[in-house]
Amino acid sequence: MGEDGALEAVKSGFSIEPFVVLDGKTLGWADVKASQQLQDGYLPIPSVQWQHDQLGLTVTGFVQGRPEQAQLVARYRLHNPDRVAHDYTLALAVRPFQVNPPGQFLNTVGGVSRIERLAIQDGKVSVNGTLQAFATLKPDAEFASAFDSKLEVTHLAGKSLPPTREVRDGTGLASGAMLYTWKLEPGQSREVALVLPQRGAWQMPAAFDADKAQKQVATMWRQKLDQVRLQLPAAGQPLADTLRTALAHMLISRVGSSLQPGTRSYARSWIRDGAMISEGLLRMGRSDAVRSYVDWYASYQFDNGMVPCCVDARGSDPVPENDSHGELIYTIAEYWRHTGDRAFLERMWPHVLAAWGYMEDLRLGERTEENRARHPGFYGMMPASISHEGYSAKPVHSYWDGFWALRGYKDAAAMAMAVALGLETEALAMAESRDQFQQDLQQSLLETMKAHRIDYLPGSVELGDFDPTSTTIALAPGGEQGRLPQPALDNTFERYWQQFLARRDGKRDWKDYTPYEWRNVGAFVRLGWRERAQQASEYFFKDRAPAGWNQWAEVVSRTPREPFFVGDLPHAWVASDFVRSALDMFAYERELDESIVLAAGVPVAWLSGKGIAIEGLHTAHGPLKFSLIRSERRLTLQVADGLQLPPGGLVLPWPYEGEPGAAMINGESVPWSGRELRIGSVPAKVEIDMPAQVRRDERSRL
Repeated sequence: MGEDGALEAVKSGFSIEPFVVLDGKTLGWADVKASQQLQDGYLPIPSVQWQHDQLGLTVTGFVQGRPEQAQLVARYRLHNPDRVAHDYTLALAVRPFQVNPPGQFLNTVGGVSRIERLAIQDGKVSVNGTLQAFATLKPDAEFASAFDSKLEVTHLAGKSLPPTREVRDGTGLASGAMLYTWKLEPGQSREVALVLPQRGAWQMPAAFDADKAQKQVATMWRQKLDQVRLQLPAAGQPLADTLRTALAHMLISRVGSSLQPGTRSYARSWIRDGAMISEGLLRMGRSDAVRSYVDWYASYQFDNGMVPCCVDARGSDPVPENDSHGELIYTIAEYWRHTGDRAFLERMWPHVLAAWGYMEDLRLGERTEENRARHPGFYGMMPASISHEGYSAKPVHSYWDGFWALRGYKDAAAMAMAVALGLETEALAMAESRDQFQQDLQQSLLETMKAHRIDYLPGSVELGDFDPTSTTIALAPGGEQGRLPQPALDNTFERYWQQFLARRDGKRDWKDYTPYEWRNVGAFVRLGWRERAQQASEYFFKDRAPAGWNQWAEVVSRTPREPFFVGDLPHAWVASDFVRSALDMFAYERELDESIVLAAGVPVAWLSGKGIAIEGLHTAHGPLKFSLIRSERRLTLQVADGLQLPPGGLVLPWPYEGEPGAAMINGESVPWSGRELRIGSVPAKVEIDMPAQVRRDERSRL
């Protein structure tokens, strides 16, 4: 569905666009004020509302049925908001145009979709010989028109309609319409629904209840999306709603077991997308989708252990992209950590061992004195590749590859040490490789910064380029916080922050950006930059397209009304970046001290009043439930039982400026460690006095 209310038939690409004829004038999307909403603010049941002094039209779309036999349902509800009665004609125009614009060129080329044969009879629409749409209410009039007889919209307000209901058009630009003529009293509404089969044969039942069908679909989605529950103030509700919608988008973008970044521009699965989407799915309680994906993707691994960068209908892509091996290992490990499924781990172990062995061949092939002489940064790294989109012109030694490889080395060693596998020898070898690669990676970063005379973490050895959104992988899921060179780590994200401010505040020109930058919000949270995380979040939220549908395109333009390539909309990989960073604001797992850090990115303004609460957030240690509420004199954290604490326990960072107040856990005084409070048991009630200085500072700001 387009943001103007036009609906597209997925199978053939033609569109159905509403028009309303009122007082002899044909009104379309350009003549009204259009707004967009989702049912309940988050369910993937979108609607478009037209507002006009003399009419209101709501178009709602949803998909029902089994995957192998699904139907798109569109409901058109016309309303009279005026104080007098009006005669309306609702026209549902069948048009040879896609919702997808011509600027889109990947996989599905946008623009015109040929209609060479069109038949509209008794509310049934046949396009190019195939029944494509069924109306629940027989039209009062209907027609089909060849392009030479003018497009359908030109006939709507005329005194007579074309008599033809079936046409052939060699230009491929046939069009037509179904018309409903209603007289509506003030406040009165009428509705018609269309059903468009997406897969499989379908026949309109004798009585199709669109309202009942929508309620059933809504119930189904609530069951899928409501496992993680957030209680936030009004300012935080968009985040809570968008979290659940993003989960829906990740699920909707699946094709069978395959996790894909989108539904239009992409018809393949990249393991890098799948790894990060999988993390989001696991944290939101959808381990079933991750298991299915890993089972499917691992089967495409090459015999030599190489993990394909992507898989499509042709099978494994042989292009070497050296992030993929670590990404598959990580995804297997994440599923195991979240579920404890040792049988799955044992079944996947041959894939882990093969990928690790392949990485060893790559690593040792680069760990030569000849490479050290060419450039010390090459030594022991993954070979040059184009796994990072920015390096498609020429392969380079990418730290994106390096950080993913290190993640793979860490997880392979951890899984080898699992008791059920009994692989002590393999575990020792993997741990040795992990430590050696980690050391070589650290040295490579230092050598590259020295060679390029830079004070930030580079994106690649050859270029010494600045690429913070790529560097975020070192922090999450890389887990290298506390091990990366300082002050280069802080400098990297400080430089990004200054560039972000210049773009946000209109101090530098820019054309477009990709919301993959959501990853930087998670980096800010881990660095303790709470206020910056909040400001960046607020900026990115303004670029949802449209805002009411809780979605981001792969590319955001400064001039969104000018044609440009958007990638996919919604984009499931972007959705995963948002989900991961948004959840990090409430809780993230810190590898360095094996702890879970709570509420490190929650804006302090959200803590007052009823505060914030989260329930059902999945971690590798079980479900997490806690609340954090600020009163005038006290900050209170309550953590429920049910979580198996990691070795480092839970950590609550002090969210305010100045020194933290006295703290008690379950009635006993406890000391702060700097600006962090460590909690060693659950359930826990943590009470912290609000220092007088904090309260005075707040009053002075008011």
